[in-house]
Amino acid sequence: MGTRETAKVVIVGTGFAGLGQAIQLRKAGIDDFVILEKAREVGGTWRDNSYPGCACDIQSHMYSFSYEQNPGWTRSFSRQPEIFAYLRGVADKHRLRERIRFGQEMVSAHWDEDRAQWTVTTRSGDEFTAQFLVFGVGALHIPQVPKLPGLEKFTGPAFHSAQWDHDADLSGKRVAVIGTGASSVQFVPQIAPKVAELKLFQRTPPWIMPKPDHAMPRWTRAMFRALPATQRAYRALLYSLLEARAVGFNGHPGLMKAGEAIARRHIAKHITDPVLRRKVTPDYTMGCKRVLISNDYYPALNRPHVHVETDGIAEVRERSLVDERGVEHPVDAIVFGTGFHVTDAFDHLDITGAAGRDLGKLWDTEGMQTHLGITVNGFPNLFFLLGPNTGLGHNSVVFMIESQSRYVVDAIRTAGRRRATTVEVRPEVQDRFNRDIQRKLSEGVWSTGGCQSWYLDAQGVNRTVWPGFSWRYRMKTRKARERDFAWTRDS
Repeated sequence: MGTRETAKVVIVGTGFAGLGQAIQLRKAGIDDFVILEKAREVGGTWRDNSYPGCACDIQSHMYSFSYEQNPGWTRSFSRQPEIFAYLRGVADKHRLRERIRFGQEMVSAHWDEDRAQWTVTTRSGDEFTAQFLVFGVGALHIPQVPKLPGLEKFTGPAFHSAQWDHDADLSGKRVAVIGTGASSVQFVPQIAPKVAELKLFQRTPPWIMPKPDHAMPRWTRAMFRALPATQRAYRALLYSLLEARAVGFNGHPGLMKAGEAIARRHIAKHITDPVLRRKVTPDYTMGCKRVLISNDYYPALNRPHVHVETDGIAEVRERSLVDERGVEHPVDAIVFGTGFHVTDAFDHLDITGAAGRDLGKLWDTEGMQTHLGITVNGFPNLFFLLGPNTGLGHNSVVFMIESQSRYVVDAIRTAGRRRATTVEVRPEVQDRFNRDIQRKLSEGVWSTGGCQSWYLDAQGVNRTVWPGFSWRYRMKTRKARERDFAWTRDS
Protein backbone atom coordinates (compact mmCIF):
# COMPACT_ATOMS: atom_id res chain seq x y z
CA MET A 1 0.00 0.00 0.00
CA GLY A 2 1.26 3.46 -0.86
CA THR A 3 1.96 6.36 1.44
CA ARG A 4 -0.51 9.09 2.41
CA GLU A 5 0.12 12.79 2.86
CA THR A 6 -2.23 15.61 3.78
CA ALA A 7 -1.93 19.32 3.00
CA LYS A 8 -4.18 22.32 2.70
CA VAL A 9 -3.44 22.64 -1.03
CA VAL A 10 -2.24 20.13 -3.62
CA ILE A 11 -0.78 21.57 -6.83
CA VAL A 12 -0.26 19.37 -9.90
CA GLY A 13 2.65 20.28 -12.19
CA THR A 14 5.91 22.24 -11.94
CA GLY A 15 5.88 24.33 -15.10
CA PHE A 16 5.26 28.07 -15.05
CA ALA A 17 1.75 27.49 -13.71
CA GLY A 18 2.54 25.15 -10.84
CA LEU A 19 5.61 27.04 -9.68
CA GLY A 20 3.83 30.37 -10.00
CA GLN A 21 0.91 29.13 -7.88
CA ALA A 22 3.25 27.86 -5.17
CA ILE A 23 5.07 31.20 -5.04
CA GLN A 24 1.80 33.12 -4.67
CA LEU A 25 0.65 30.81 -1.87
CA ARG A 26 3.87 31.42 0.02
CA LYS A 27 3.61 35.18 -0.50
CA ALA A 28 0.13 34.98 1.06
CA GLY A 29 1.47 33.11 4.07
CA ILE A 30 -0.01 29.75 3.01
CA ASP A 31 2.83 27.28 3.39
CA ASP A 32 0.83 24.08 3.81
CA PHE A 33 0.98 22.79 0.24
CA VAL A 34 2.60 20.05 -1.81
CA ILE A 35 3.34 19.95 -5.53
CA LEU A 36 3.05 16.72 -7.51
CA GLU A 37 5.43 16.28 -10.43
CA LYS A 38 5.47 13.21 -12.67
CA ALA A 39 9.12 13.68 -13.70
CA ARG A 40 12.36 13.98 -11.71
CA GLU A 41 12.87 17.67 -12.40
CA VAL A 42 10.78 20.82 -12.64
CA GLY A 43 10.07 22.61 -15.90
CA GLY A 44 6.92 21.20 -17.50
CA THR A 45 6.82 22.01 -21.21
CA TRP A 46 10.32 23.45 -21.12
CA ARG A 47 11.72 20.27 -19.59
CA ASP A 48 9.93 17.90 -21.93
CA ASN A 49 10.49 19.70 -25.23
CA SER A 50 14.19 19.43 -25.97
CA TYR A 51 14.07 19.05 -29.75
CA PRO A 52 16.73 20.83 -31.84
CA GLY A 53 15.96 24.53 -32.20
CA CYS A 54 13.31 24.61 -29.46
CA ALA A 55 12.74 28.24 -28.44
CA CYS A 56 10.07 30.61 -27.22
CA ASP A 57 7.99 32.62 -29.72
CA ILE A 58 7.31 35.41 -27.22
CA GLN A 59 10.15 37.65 -26.07
CA SER A 60 11.68 36.21 -22.90
CA HIS A 61 11.51 39.49 -21.01
CA MET A 62 7.73 39.10 -21.31
CA TYR A 63 7.61 35.29 -21.15
CA SER A 64 8.74 35.21 -17.52
CA PHE A 65 7.36 36.11 -14.11
CA SER A 66 6.95 39.84 -13.53
CA TYR A 67 8.25 39.35 -9.99
CA GLU A 68 11.21 37.23 -11.11
CA GLN A 69 12.75 39.14 -13.97
CA ASN A 70 15.96 37.79 -15.45
CA PRO A 71 18.35 40.51 -16.59
CA GLY A 72 20.64 37.91 -18.11
CA TRP A 73 18.54 36.60 -21.02
CA THR A 74 21.10 36.16 -23.80
CA ARG A 75 18.59 36.52 -26.63
CA SER A 76 15.34 38.34 -27.19
CA PHE A 77 13.65 34.97 -27.89
CA SER A 78 15.39 32.54 -25.58
CA ARG A 79 15.97 28.92 -26.39
CA GLN A 80 14.78 25.93 -24.40
CA PRO A 81 17.92 25.32 -22.31
CA GLU A 82 17.87 28.91 -21.03
CA ILE A 83 14.15 28.86 -20.16
CA PHE A 84 14.53 25.47 -18.49
CA ALA A 85 17.42 26.85 -16.42
CA TYR A 86 15.30 29.88 -15.49
CA LEU A 87 12.53 27.66 -14.10
CA ARG A 88 15.00 25.55 -12.14
CA GLY A 89 16.44 28.75 -10.70
CA VAL A 90 13.00 30.03 -9.71
CA ALA A 91 12.26 26.75 -7.90
CA ASP A 92 15.59 26.95 -6.05
CA LYS A 93 15.28 30.62 -5.09
CA HIS A 94 11.83 30.15 -3.59
CA ARG A 95 12.77 26.87 -1.87
CA LEU A 96 10.01 25.01 -3.65
CA ARG A 97 11.81 21.70 -4.02
CA GLU A 98 11.11 20.87 -0.38
CA ARG A 99 7.41 20.96 -1.27
CA ILE A 100 7.67 19.00 -4.54
CA ARG A 101 7.00 15.29 -4.66
CA PHE A 102 8.90 14.12 -7.72
CA GLY A 103 7.95 10.97 -9.60
CA GLN A 104 4.30 11.38 -8.62
CA GLU A 105 2.04 11.29 -11.68
CA MET A 106 -1.59 11.97 -10.84
CA VAL A 107 -4.00 9.40 -12.21
CA SER A 108 -7.21 10.34 -10.38
CA ALA A 109 -8.78 12.88 -8.07
CA HIS A 110 -11.93 12.24 -6.05
CA TRP A 111 -14.01 14.73 -4.05
CA ASP A 112 -15.16 13.47 -0.66
CA GLU A 113 -18.33 15.42 0.16
CA ASP A 114 -18.49 14.28 3.78
CA ARG A 115 -14.93 15.36 4.57
CA ALA A 116 -14.94 18.26 2.08
CA GLN A 117 -11.56 17.32 0.66
CA TRP A 118 -9.88 16.03 -2.47
CA THR A 119 -8.01 12.73 -2.59
CA VAL A 120 -5.42 12.53 -5.34
CA THR A 121 -4.03 9.13 -6.28
CA THR A 122 -0.76 8.83 -8.17
CA ARG A 123 0.55 6.12 -10.47
CA SER A 124 2.79 4.83 -7.70
CA GLY A 125 -0.27 4.19 -5.52
CA ASP A 126 0.36 7.05 -3.10
CA GLU A 127 -2.48 9.29 -1.93
CA PHE A 128 -2.52 13.01 -1.23
CA THR A 129 -5.50 14.63 0.46
CA ALA A 130 -6.18 18.35 0.51
CA GLN A 131 -8.95 20.88 0.97
CA PHE A 132 -8.00 22.60 -2.29
CA LEU A 133 -6.71 21.14 -5.57
CA VAL A 134 -4.97 23.24 -8.26
CA PHE A 135 -4.20 21.88 -11.73
CA GLY A 136 -1.15 23.55 -13.24
CA VAL A 137 -0.69 21.06 -16.06
CA GLY A 138 -1.97 23.26 -18.90
CA ALA A 139 -3.01 21.82 -22.24
CA LEU A 140 0.20 21.49 -24.27
CA HIS A 141 1.67 18.42 -22.65
CA ILE A 142 0.06 15.34 -24.24
CA PRO A 143 1.61 14.69 -27.68
CA GLN A 144 -0.84 14.25 -30.54
CA VAL A 145 0.34 11.32 -32.68
CA PRO A 146 -1.93 10.48 -35.62
CA LYS A 147 -3.20 6.92 -35.85
CA LEU A 148 -1.64 5.99 -39.17
CA PRO A 149 -2.39 2.51 -40.53
CA GLY A 150 0.67 0.29 -40.22
CA LEU A 151 2.69 2.63 -37.99
CA GLU A 152 3.45 -0.24 -35.61
CA LYS A 153 5.22 -2.05 -38.48
CA PHE A 154 7.76 0.71 -39.10
CA THR A 155 11.24 -0.57 -38.24
CA GLY A 156 13.09 2.74 -37.95
CA PRO A 157 12.95 5.36 -35.18
CA ALA A 158 9.59 7.14 -34.98
CA PHE A 159 9.00 9.79 -32.32
CA HIS A 160 7.12 12.99 -31.51
CA SER A 161 9.01 16.28 -31.26
CA ALA A 162 8.05 16.54 -27.56
CA GLN A 163 9.65 13.13 -26.97
CA TRP A 164 12.73 13.68 -29.08
CA ASP A 165 14.93 10.61 -29.36
CA HIS A 166 18.40 12.07 -28.91
CA ASP A 167 19.93 8.62 -29.42
CA ALA A 168 18.56 8.47 -32.96
CA ASP A 169 21.23 9.76 -35.33
CA LEU A 170 19.45 11.31 -38.31
CA SER A 171 22.67 12.15 -40.16
CA GLY A 172 22.61 10.85 -43.70
CA LYS A 173 19.16 9.35 -43.23
CA ARG A 174 15.94 9.73 -45.21
CA VAL A 175 13.60 11.44 -42.77
CA ALA A 176 9.87 12.05 -42.94
CA VAL A 177 8.53 14.95 -40.91
CA ILE A 178 4.77 14.87 -40.43
CA GLY A 179 3.17 18.20 -39.59
CA THR A 180 4.17 21.83 -40.11
CA GLY A 181 3.26 23.43 -36.80
CA ALA A 182 5.28 25.49 -34.35
CA SER A 183 7.69 22.68 -33.45
CA SER A 184 8.40 21.64 -37.03
CA VAL A 185 9.14 25.21 -38.03
CA GLN A 186 11.87 25.19 -35.40
CA PHE A 187 13.44 21.74 -35.78
CA VAL A 188 13.25 21.31 -39.58
CA PRO A 189 15.96 23.96 -40.20
CA GLN A 190 18.15 22.23 -37.62
CA ILE A 191 17.99 18.72 -39.07
CA ALA A 192 17.75 19.63 -42.77
CA PRO A 193 21.53 20.17 -43.24
CA LYS A 194 22.29 16.76 -41.68
CA VAL A 195 19.85 14.41 -43.40
CA ALA A 196 20.20 12.84 -46.83
CA GLU A 197 16.59 13.57 -47.73
CA LEU A 198 13.71 15.23 -45.89
CA LYS A 199 10.08 14.69 -46.84
CA LEU A 200 7.88 17.26 -45.10
CA PHE A 201 4.23 16.16 -45.09
CA GLN A 202 2.06 19.25 -44.84
CA ARG A 203 -1.69 19.34 -44.36
CA THR A 204 -2.20 23.10 -44.05
CA PRO A 205 0.58 25.70 -44.41
CA PRO A 206 1.02 28.10 -41.49
CA TRP A 207 1.37 31.85 -41.75
CA ILE A 208 4.98 32.61 -40.83
CA MET A 209 6.30 36.05 -39.95
CA PRO A 210 9.95 37.10 -39.79
CA LYS A 211 11.35 36.52 -36.31
CA PRO A 212 12.74 39.73 -34.76
CA ASP A 213 15.27 37.78 -32.72
CA HIS A 214 18.64 39.15 -31.70
CA ALA A 215 21.32 38.68 -29.09
CA MET A 216 20.89 40.89 -26.04
CA PRO A 217 23.95 43.17 -25.90
CA ARG A 218 26.15 42.93 -22.84
CA TRP A 219 25.59 46.58 -22.03
CA THR A 220 21.82 45.99 -22.00
CA ARG A 221 22.15 43.08 -19.63
CA ALA A 222 24.48 45.08 -17.41
CA MET A 223 22.02 47.97 -17.37
CA PHE A 224 19.12 45.70 -16.47
CA ARG A 225 21.14 44.29 -13.56
CA ALA A 226 22.23 47.69 -12.28
CA LEU A 227 18.93 49.48 -12.92
CA PRO A 228 16.00 47.01 -12.66
CA ALA A 229 13.58 49.83 -13.46
CA THR A 230 14.92 49.91 -17.02
CA GLN A 231 14.05 46.26 -17.49
CA ARG A 232 10.57 46.85 -16.13
CA ALA A 233 10.17 49.68 -18.64
CA TYR A 234 11.39 47.42 -21.46
CA ARG A 235 8.94 44.73 -20.38
CA ALA A 236 6.10 47.27 -20.32
CA LEU A 237 6.97 48.33 -23.87
CA LEU A 238 6.97 44.72 -25.06
CA TYR A 239 3.63 44.12 -23.38
CA SER A 240 2.05 47.11 -25.10
CA LEU A 241 3.36 46.13 -28.53
CA LEU A 242 2.17 42.54 -28.16
CA GLU A 243 -1.17 43.54 -26.67
CA ALA A 244 -1.95 45.75 -29.65
CA ARG A 245 -2.12 42.64 -31.82
CA ALA A 246 -5.30 41.55 -30.04
CA VAL A 247 -7.33 44.04 -32.09
CA GLY A 248 -6.77 42.15 -35.32
CA PHE A 249 -7.62 38.79 -33.77
CA ASN A 250 -10.87 39.96 -32.22
CA GLY A 251 -13.48 41.03 -34.74
CA HIS A 252 -11.20 43.09 -37.01
CA PRO A 253 -9.65 40.48 -39.36
CA GLY A 254 -9.10 43.19 -41.96
CA LEU A 255 -6.23 44.43 -39.82
CA MET A 256 -4.53 41.06 -40.36
CA LYS A 257 -4.09 41.93 -44.05
CA ALA A 258 -1.06 44.01 -43.17
CA GLY A 259 0.49 41.01 -41.44
CA GLU A 260 -0.34 38.80 -44.41
CA ALA A 261 1.44 41.22 -46.72
CA ILE A 262 4.59 40.98 -44.59
CA ALA A 263 4.32 37.19 -44.52
CA ARG A 264 3.89 36.99 -48.31
CA ARG A 265 7.01 39.13 -48.80
CA HIS A 266 8.78 36.78 -46.39
CA ILE A 267 7.86 33.85 -48.65
CA ALA A 268 8.82 35.68 -51.83
CA LYS A 269 12.18 36.67 -50.37
CA HIS A 270 13.25 33.11 -49.62
CA ILE A 271 11.35 30.85 -52.04
CA THR A 272 11.68 31.38 -55.77
CA ASP A 273 10.13 28.14 -57.04
CA PRO A 274 6.50 29.02 -57.90
CA VAL A 275 5.21 25.51 -57.14
CA LEU A 276 6.76 25.48 -53.68
CA ARG A 277 5.60 29.03 -53.09
CA ARG A 278 2.01 28.01 -53.76
CA LYS A 279 2.35 25.05 -51.41
CA VAL A 280 3.50 27.15 -48.46
CA THR A 281 1.11 30.09 -48.97
CA PRO A 282 -2.00 29.80 -46.76
CA ASP A 283 -5.49 30.38 -48.17
CA TYR A 284 -7.10 31.46 -44.89
CA THR A 285 -7.00 34.66 -42.84
CA MET A 286 -3.90 35.13 -40.72
CA GLY A 287 -4.63 34.34 -37.07
CA CYS A 288 -7.21 31.64 -37.80
CA LYS A 289 -4.45 29.16 -36.96
CA ARG A 290 -1.47 29.92 -34.77
CA VAL A 291 0.82 32.52 -36.36
CA LEU A 292 4.44 31.34 -36.37
CA ILE A 293 7.75 33.19 -36.57
CA SER A 294 10.95 31.99 -38.21
CA ASN A 295 13.86 33.27 -40.27
CA ASP A 296 15.31 29.91 -41.30
CA TYR A 297 12.30 27.71 -42.10
CA TYR A 298 11.74 28.87 -45.69
CA PRO A 299 15.46 28.76 -46.56
CA ALA A 300 15.50 25.17 -45.26
CA LEU A 301 12.68 24.26 -47.66
CA ASN A 302 14.76 25.63 -50.54
CA ARG A 303 17.38 22.92 -50.10
CA PRO A 304 17.38 20.48 -53.05
CA HIS A 305 16.96 17.43 -50.82
CA VAL A 306 13.96 18.87 -48.93
CA HIS A 307 10.54 18.18 -50.42
CA VAL A 308 7.16 19.46 -49.27
CA GLU A 309 4.44 16.85 -49.77
CA THR A 310 0.82 17.96 -49.62
CA ASP A 311 -0.83 14.57 -50.10
CA GLY A 312 -2.01 12.84 -46.94
CA ILE A 313 -0.49 9.62 -45.66
CA ALA A 314 -2.54 6.50 -46.35
CA GLU A 315 -0.25 3.83 -44.94
CA VAL A 316 3.02 3.20 -43.12
CA ARG A 317 5.17 0.25 -44.17
CA GLU A 318 8.31 -1.21 -42.66
CA ARG A 319 10.65 1.30 -44.33
CA SER A 320 8.35 3.70 -46.15
CA LEU A 321 5.25 5.87 -46.20
CA VAL A 322 2.54 5.60 -48.84
CA ASP A 323 0.60 8.75 -49.65
CA GLU A 324 -3.05 9.02 -50.69
CA ARG A 325 -2.10 8.93 -54.40
CA GLY A 326 -0.38 5.59 -53.87
CA VAL A 327 3.16 6.99 -54.15
CA GLU A 328 5.62 5.21 -51.88
CA HIS A 329 8.24 7.31 -50.04
CA PRO A 330 11.19 5.32 -48.65
CA VAL A 331 12.22 6.70 -45.24
CA ASP A 332 14.55 5.67 -42.44
CA ALA A 333 12.98 7.71 -39.64
CA ILE A 334 9.71 9.50 -38.86
CA VAL A 335 9.39 12.64 -36.74
CA PHE A 336 5.94 13.82 -35.74
CA GLY A 337 5.52 17.58 -35.48
CA THR A 338 1.79 17.16 -34.97
CA GLY A 339 1.28 19.21 -31.83
CA PHE A 340 -0.65 18.30 -28.72
CA HIS A 341 -4.08 17.33 -27.47
CA VAL A 342 -5.69 20.66 -26.56
CA THR A 343 -9.47 20.64 -26.50
CA ASP A 344 -9.36 17.06 -25.16
CA ALA A 345 -6.28 17.54 -22.99
CA PHE A 346 -8.12 16.69 -19.77
CA ASP A 347 -10.03 13.65 -21.06
CA HIS A 348 -7.40 11.27 -19.73
CA LEU A 349 -7.77 12.56 -16.16
CA ASP A 350 -10.09 10.72 -13.81
CA ILE A 351 -11.65 13.61 -11.86
CA THR A 352 -14.79 12.93 -9.84
CA GLY A 353 -16.58 15.88 -8.26
CA ALA A 354 -19.71 16.36 -6.20
CA ALA A 355 -22.49 13.80 -6.63
CA GLY A 356 -20.09 11.55 -8.55
CA ARG A 357 -19.78 13.87 -11.55
CA ASP A 358 -17.08 12.77 -14.00
CA LEU A 359 -15.34 15.84 -15.40
CA GLY A 360 -14.00 14.06 -18.47
CA LYS A 361 -17.43 12.76 -19.47
CA LEU A 362 -19.07 16.10 -18.65
CA TRP A 363 -16.70 18.02 -20.88
CA ASP A 364 -16.84 15.37 -23.58
CA THR A 365 -20.62 15.73 -23.89
CA GLU A 366 -21.10 19.43 -23.12
CA GLY A 367 -17.72 20.87 -24.11
CA MET A 368 -15.17 22.33 -21.72
CA GLN A 369 -16.94 24.99 -19.69
CA THR A 370 -15.59 26.89 -16.69
CA HIS A 371 -15.81 30.28 -15.05
CA LEU A 372 -12.83 32.40 -16.14
CA GLY A 373 -11.05 29.19 -17.13
CA ILE A 374 -10.42 28.54 -13.42
CA THR A 375 -13.42 27.06 -11.57
CA VAL A 376 -16.08 24.50 -12.55
CA ASN A 377 -19.56 24.15 -11.13
CA GLY A 378 -20.00 20.77 -9.46
CA PHE A 379 -16.31 20.56 -8.56
CA PRO A 380 -15.81 22.44 -5.27
CA ASN A 381 -12.36 23.70 -4.25
CA LEU A 382 -10.93 22.78 -7.67
CA PHE A 383 -8.98 25.34 -9.69
CA PHE A 384 -7.42 25.24 -13.15
CA LEU A 385 -4.48 27.32 -14.35
CA LEU A 386 -4.42 27.93 -18.11
CA GLY A 387 -7.78 26.21 -18.26
CA PRO A 388 -10.26 26.46 -21.14
CA ASN A 389 -10.44 29.78 -22.99
CA THR A 390 -7.45 31.37 -21.29
CA GLY A 391 -4.85 30.74 -24.00
CA LEU A 392 -3.49 33.71 -25.95
CA GLY A 393 -2.64 34.15 -29.59
CA HIS A 394 -1.04 37.55 -29.17
CA ASN A 395 0.77 37.83 -25.82
CA SER A 396 2.44 35.85 -23.04
CA VAL A 397 0.43 33.18 -21.21
CA VAL A 398 2.67 33.77 -18.18
CA PHE A 399 0.74 37.02 -17.73
CA MET A 400 -2.47 34.95 -17.60
CA ILE A 401 -0.93 32.48 -15.14
CA GLU A 402 -0.03 35.31 -12.77
CA SER A 403 -3.60 36.60 -12.88
CA GLN A 404 -5.02 33.15 -12.21
CA SER A 405 -2.66 32.19 -9.40
CA ARG A 406 -3.49 35.39 -7.51
CA TYR A 407 -7.20 34.76 -8.06
CA VAL A 408 -6.84 31.26 -6.58
CA VAL A 409 -5.06 32.63 -3.53
CA ASP A 410 -7.79 35.22 -3.04
CA ALA A 411 -10.47 32.50 -3.19
CA ILE A 412 -8.61 30.35 -0.65
CA ARG A 413 -8.06 33.29 1.71
CA THR A 414 -11.69 34.34 1.39
CA ALA A 415 -12.78 30.81 2.30
CA GLY A 416 -10.59 31.04 5.38
CA ARG A 417 -11.99 34.42 6.37
CA ARG A 418 -15.54 33.14 5.95
CA ARG A 419 -14.63 29.90 7.75
CA ALA A 420 -15.96 28.07 4.71
CA THR A 421 -14.93 24.52 3.92
CA THR A 422 -15.92 24.74 0.25
CA VAL A 423 -16.09 27.28 -2.53
CA GLU A 424 -18.01 26.43 -5.70
CA VAL A 425 -18.86 28.69 -8.63
CA ARG A 426 -22.58 29.19 -9.10
CA PRO A 427 -24.03 27.54 -12.25
CA GLU A 428 -25.65 30.74 -13.52
CA VAL A 429 -22.33 32.59 -13.20
CA GLN A 430 -20.52 29.91 -15.21
CA ASP A 431 -23.27 29.84 -17.84
CA ARG A 432 -23.21 33.62 -18.22
CA PHE A 433 -19.44 33.64 -18.63
CA ASN A 434 -19.55 30.97 -21.35
CA ARG A 435 -22.36 32.63 -23.28
CA ASP A 436 -20.49 35.92 -23.24
CA ILE A 437 -17.14 34.46 -24.25
CA GLN A 438 -18.56 32.34 -27.07
CA ARG A 439 -20.43 35.37 -28.43
CA LYS A 440 -17.14 37.27 -28.60
CA LEU A 441 -15.26 34.31 -30.06
CA SER A 442 -17.83 33.95 -32.83
CA GLU A 443 -16.71 37.35 -34.12
CA GLY A 444 -12.98 36.56 -33.90
CA VAL A 445 -10.66 35.39 -36.64
CA TRP A 446 -10.55 31.85 -35.21
CA SER A 447 -14.20 31.40 -36.22
CA THR A 448 -14.36 33.60 -39.31
CA GLY A 449 -10.92 33.04 -40.84
CA GLY A 450 -11.75 30.01 -42.96
CA CYS A 451 -9.62 27.30 -41.37
CA GLN A 452 -9.75 24.31 -39.05
CA SER A 453 -7.43 24.59 -36.07
CA TRP A 454 -6.64 23.00 -32.72
CA TYR A 455 -8.36 25.97 -31.09
CA LEU A 456 -11.71 24.32 -31.91
CA ASP A 457 -13.20 21.20 -30.36
CA ALA A 458 -14.97 18.40 -32.23
CA GLN A 459 -18.14 20.51 -32.41
CA GLY A 460 -16.25 23.47 -33.87
CA VAL A 461 -16.45 25.50 -30.64
CA ASN A 462 -13.42 27.48 -29.54
CA ARG A 463 -12.48 26.20 -26.09
CA THR A 464 -8.93 27.48 -26.16
CA VAL A 465 -8.49 31.22 -26.68
CA TRP A 466 -9.28 34.26 -24.55
CA PRO A 467 -11.08 36.67 -26.91
CA GLY A 468 -9.67 40.05 -26.10
CA PHE A 469 -7.02 42.01 -24.29
CA SER A 470 -5.16 40.21 -21.54
CA TRP A 471 -5.41 43.29 -19.30
CA ARG A 472 -9.18 42.85 -19.32
CA TYR A 473 -8.72 39.31 -18.08
CA ARG A 474 -6.54 40.61 -15.28
CA MET A 475 -9.22 43.10 -14.31
CA LYS A 476 -11.80 40.30 -14.15
CA THR A 477 -9.55 38.15 -11.96
CA ARG A 478 -8.29 40.77 -9.51
CA LYS A 479 -10.71 39.43 -6.90
CA ALA A 480 -12.71 36.24 -6.52
CA ARG A 481 -16.11 37.93 -6.25
CA GLU A 482 -17.91 36.40 -3.30
CA ARG A 483 -21.33 36.62 -4.94
CA ASP A 484 -20.08 34.42 -7.80
CA PHE A 485 -19.66 31.46 -5.46
CA ALA A 486 -21.56 29.26 -3.05
CA TRP A 487 -19.67 29.04 0.25
CA THR A 488 -20.28 26.12 2.58
CA ARG A 489 -19.44 27.11 6.11
CA ASP A 490 -17.68 24.79 8.53
CA SER A 491 -20.21 23.59 11.10
